[in-house]
Amino acid sequence: MTQTHLGPRWPSPGLLQTVIVSYGDGHHDTPRGDALRIDTRPLRNPPTDPAVRARMLHSTGLDPHVQAYVRATPGFERIVQRGLDHALALLALPGRRFRVDIHVTCGGGRHRSVVVANELAARLQAAGIGVETEHRHIGRPVLT
Repeated sequence: MTQTHLGPRWPSPGLLQTVIVSYGDGHHDTPRGDALRIDTRPLRNPPTDPAVRARMLHSTGLDPHVQAYVRATPGFERIVQRGLDHALALLALPGRRFRVDIHVTCGGGRHRSVVVANELAARLQAAGIGVETEHRHIGRPVLT
């Protein structure tokens, strides 16, 4: 059985326009369907950093210290901004009649993908987009 953690349900100014799902590619149950895919694996993986490993094994991307670690990783802003730009371009298509789904992946779905998904959701909400997030693998064990 898959444990799902629904992240912040951003207050929608109107209709739900995008759903963001974070997940871990290592669990071999990738979300299905057409989606903009954002790969966060180029970012530092907190559980593999010996300086913070012990603390990160029992934390998730919802914890402030994990968020700070991931946000400080070189490339974070570029990945988030590129995802935001692509999502806004799809949402702005003339005559669009579909929801824009965004799948944000990392290895295990507990740290990097969660932080990037939540940051992307916050920026979309700030742009007036109705957003919902789901963290598919946040409750699963850290993969080795």
